[in-house]
Amino acid sequence: MRSNSIILSILVSCLMISCADQGASSSGVKTSELAGKADPAPINYEIQTVADGLDHPWSLAFLPNGDMLVTERTGKLKRVGKNGKTDLVHDFTTGEPHPTVHFGDGMQAGLFDVVLHPQFESNSQVYISYAAHQGDQNSLLLMRFRYDDGAAPRLSEGKQLFAASPARVQGNHYGARIQFLSDGTLLMPVGDAFHFREKAQQLDTHFGKIVRLNDDGSVPADNPFVDREGALPEIWSYGHRNPQGIILAADGRVFAHEHGPAGGDEINEIKPGVNYGWPTVSYGLDYSGGRISPFEARNGTEQSLVHFTPSIAPSGFAQYSGEAFPDWQDDLFLSALVLKHVRHVEMEADGSLGKQTELFGELGARFRDVRTGPDGYLYLLTEDKSGPVSKILRVVPKRP
Repeated sequence: MRSNSIILSILVSCLMISCADQGASSSGVKTSELAGKADPAPINYEIQTVADGLDHPWSLAFLPNGDMLVTERTGKLKRVGKNGKTDLVHDFTTGEPHPTVHFGDGMQAGLFDVVLHPQFESNSQVYISYAAHQGDQNSLLLMRFRYDDGAAPRLSEGKQLFAASPARVQGNHYGARIQFLSDGTLLMPVGDAFHFREKAQQLDTHFGKIVRLNDDGSVPADNPFVDREGALPEIWSYGHRNPQGIILAADGRVFAHEHGPAGGDEINEIKPGVNYGWPTVSYGLDYSGGRISPFEARNGTEQSLVHFTPSIAPSGFAQYSGEAFPDWQDDLFLSALVLKHVRHVEMEADGSLGKQTELFGELGARFRDVRTGPDGYLYLLTEDKSGPVSKILRVVPKRP
C-alpha cells in the first residue's frame, strides 16, 4: 500500500505540471528525496527591483557599462539601464531583415538567449538564439549581430550561423542556451522537440544534442564526430532531452542541466562525444505515470551528477562569482519555474556537488534566469504568464 501511495503522489504532482514547461511539480518544503525538493535557505539577503514591465523575459547579458540586454520570448530584444530605463533594440516579430520569430501561446518557442562575444569590447558582436519560421515549419537558429549602442540602440550586420536540422512544426523543447568556451568556440544545446525523443540517440539529426561551433558558425576540426560517416559534424554530445542551462565553471568544466518529464531533471558534466542516455536511460516518469525506460544506468551512457524526481523545471543556470556573498563562491544556482524558487547547489572543495537549498521561494514567482552581475550581486529574471509584468531583480546582502 505504501508503494501505491507513492505512485499516487507522483501522479498528482504530474497533473499539476504546466504543459508549457514540460517538467515541474508543486512547490513546498522538502519531505523526501523522491519529492525533488530541498529545505529553504535562511533569508540573509534583500531583493531590489531593477526593472519591471517585461513580457516573458528569457535571458539577460551584462554590457561592459553595467546595462543589460534582455530577450523577451515574445520577440523583442531590449536594453535595460542600471536605472531601470528600458529601450527597444530590435523587434524579431517584424521579419525584417531576418527570419521572423516563431511564438505562440501555449508553446515554448520564441526569442531565447543573448550572449556577448568574448571580445565584445573590440568587435561589438552579440549572439542570439531563437525559434524562427521556416515556411510552415520552424527551427532553432543561432544568429550573430553587431550591437550599436547609443540613445537608440540597434542591431546590424545580422548573419545566420546555424539552423537546427530537421525543421519541425512543434513548438516545444528547443534548448537554445549559448556558452562560449575558453578556446573561443561555443556550445549550444538543441532540445529533442518533445515528439522526437528517440532521435536524441541518432547522430544524423540535431534533436537532443549539444552542438559546438566556431564563432563564425563553422565546425571545429576537433569535434568528436567530424569523421564519422552519417553523423552531423556539429555534434559535441548527445542523448539529451531539453537542456536549458549551460555554464563554463571556474575550474574549466562544462555543466548543463536539462528538463526531465515528470521527474528526471539532471545536472551533467558535459564531455565531448559522450552519450547522456535520453531516452534509453532515465530516472524520470512519463506524463502518463509510467517509466520512460527500465534503465537508470547502462554501459556507454553517462550518469548525471544530480537528478530531481519529480522535476524542479530548471531554466537558467549560473555559478556565483562575487564578493557580496562569500559563502556562495563557486556554488551553482538553478532558476526553477513551477516550483518557484532558485535551487542553490553547493560546490564542495573536491569539485563534487553537495547540499541543496531553496532560495527566494517567499516571492512566489516563476524564475526564468539567474546570473552573477559584474557588481557581485545575483540577478534574477521572473516570468509572469499573465502579460508584461515580469521583473529583473537584484539580490543584495541583508543590511544589519
